[in-house]
Amino acid sequence: MQTRKLDSDIIVAFIRAKSFPEGIQAAQEELRRRIHLDGKRKFYGISRPNQTGRIEYMAAAEIIPGDASLAELEQFIIKKGNYRVIGIPEFRKDIPAIEKAFQQLLSIPGIDPQGACVEWYPNLTDVHCMVRLADKEH
Repeated sequence: MQTRKLDSDIIVAFIRAKSFPEGIQAAQEELRRRIHLDGKRKFYGISRPNQTGRIEYMAAAEIIPGDASLAELEQFIIKKGNYRVIGIPEFRKDIPAIEKAFQQLLSIPGIDPQGACVEWYPNLTDVHCMVRLADKEH
């Protein structure tokens, strides 16, 4: 487990999965159909409980200034700050490892109670599971 600092907020556009976890793949596929894959854009998965306690999943892509391809989608802000991170290489060989990583991350003290579980896909084979730590009060 590592700590990674995001120095600025990341604004993403997203497709909300119709169900969790069953609808994750369909949401990711729909998002990829809508955008140009140029290798520069960052992709994310974001999950958090809604008002009823059910988990919502959002397949998300970083908004790049000047690119209107995601303009009609809802937006979410991945907040800057310190994140605890567990990397999973070649995650497609062990999809349940993502859930296990988030269970471990959510059990650590000091996480942001208003935060979300963030999956960052730096490439097509790896994922970094991340949870934001609460800001320290001075």
